[in-house]
Amino acid sequence: MASNRGPMVEEAINGMKEYFSSFSSFSSARFYDHTMSVLANSEKIFEGEKVEGHFLASVVSLAGVYHDIGIPESLKKYNSSDAPYQEKEGPPIARDLMKKIGVRPDILERVCYIVGAHHTKEKVDGIDFQILWEADFIVNVLEKNLHFSSEELPAAAKENLRSSTARAIASKLFSLSL
Repeated sequence: MASNRGPMVEEAINGMKEYFSSFSSFSSARFYDHTMSVLANSEKIFEGEKVEGHFLASVVSLAGVYHDIGIPESLKKYNSSDAPYQEKEGPPIARDLMKKIGVRPDILERVCYIVGAHHTKEKVDGIDFQILWEADFIVNVLEKNLHFSSEELPAAAKENLRSSTARAIASKLFSLSL
């Protein structure tokens, strides 16, 4: 999927990067790199699990691009990037950015749901959301945004990573046997 990214996903990436860079006090490079890592892992998991369909491919890619889009606004409004603030502020921003690039309404609404719940495991309700959950988990552990001791990590990975592809990625990155 990464090699098959269409112009819509590239436009989304450019819009996200421009949006992040519009906040002078915001470390946009760090969040851009995080977003691109989550997107890449989302696409790897999507391909590895042999998920098919334009709708799901679009949702997975766009959710990867926009999942953290609420962070700058959360920092501005609440001086915090805590999960509830990201989930509150992200969907309206994602919606506006997706409308600008002509994303279909059904895809737009699904992406906004995922962006608005991407830190709430109980709201994971489909393969598209699960893929984003897994990709974000892997990148957050890798970047040390989630902290687990070496004893805790295998159980956390097993609990959060359902797909064989995500488990294989995590096993390789973290030297785990999943």
